[in-house]
Amino acid sequence: MINPVIRPRRLRSTPALRRLASETRVHPAELVLPLFVREGNESTPISSMPGIVQHSVDAARRAVAEAAAAGIGGVMLFGVPTVRDATGTGATDPDGILNAATRAVVAEVGDALVVQTDLCLDEFTDHGHCGVLATDGHVDNDATLLRYNDMALAQAEAGSALLGLSGMMDGQVASVRATLDAAGYADTAVLAYSAKYASAYYGPFREAVQSTLVGDRRTYQLDPANRREGVREARIDIDEGADVVMVKPAGSYLDVLAEVVAMSEVPVWAYQVSGEYAMIEAAAARGWIDRRRAIEESVLSIRRAGADAILTYWAVELAAWLTETDAR
Repeated sequence: MINPVIRPRRLRSTPALRRLASETRVHPAELVLPLFVREGNESTPISSMPGIVQHSVDAARRAVAEAAAAGIGGVMLFGVPTVRDATGTGATDPDGILNAATRAVVAEVGDALVVQTDLCLDEFTDHGHCGVLATDGHVDNDATLLRYNDMALAQAEAGSALLGLSGMMDGQVASVRATLDAAGYADTAVLAYSAKYASAYYGPFREAVQSTLVGDRRTYQLDPANRREGVREARIDIDEGADVVMVKPAGSYLDVLAEVVAMSEVPVWAYQVSGEYAMIEAAAARGWIDRRRAIEESVLSIRRAGADAILTYWAVELAAWLTETDAR
């Protein structure tokens, strides 16, 4: 008869022991809720993301109040304008949807949440790219930086505490940081979407922001095959002054996330993107997986890989579950 000397199962034998021996935990304060805000008075459901809507400004105010009450860490705002043009002028209009929504949200929650804004042109351009196009149709990196600088000032003026630079332009962090500092916004933080991959998982997001993109973004977003390049991009952004760096998407890039965490002296976040959300919701709706367990496991896995905070569309719902668990 075999009589094992080492019995790891002991620490898994009861719920209390499993809880005590758990190596990774998720706290509501580590969650950030992405929010889409549209022009007009009516919120609009997003068909590919069940349960998620484009909020009106008034609905966004209610949503952030709920988020603050849930104890999550912050919200990331995305604007959905009705009018777009070649250079995304709506992004720098003080009364444009993103800047107007930012002022409304900051007025609603104050310092109860970190109010963050997406700094990218794709929602505001009629061609759907993240930057300004040159005459030959390619994205002009340096001309785009000038627009990003203007966006940074508009968003900081509106009250955003943290600017999410998601456009993947070379030099964007250094350019925006210098612009903010020169204008007296030294305390406005910069989040760099450093390792942002050209991913199929963004599909539902394109509906959420009513993207007009034709083609792809492979000339500026990263090749999904490249791990070291993602780490290099994060190192460059840190050297340029990023306060936080991020890996996006999260679930399929946990190896990149872990490597960025290992080398970074600044916080590292991850974005559980729209496609990751949609797949779990679709499978759960068909009864193929346990919805709550799949959500909890997916976010826990991102945290286990080292993410200090996670952008997830389940932030408020998950925070309620975590609080419920802690109260037991």
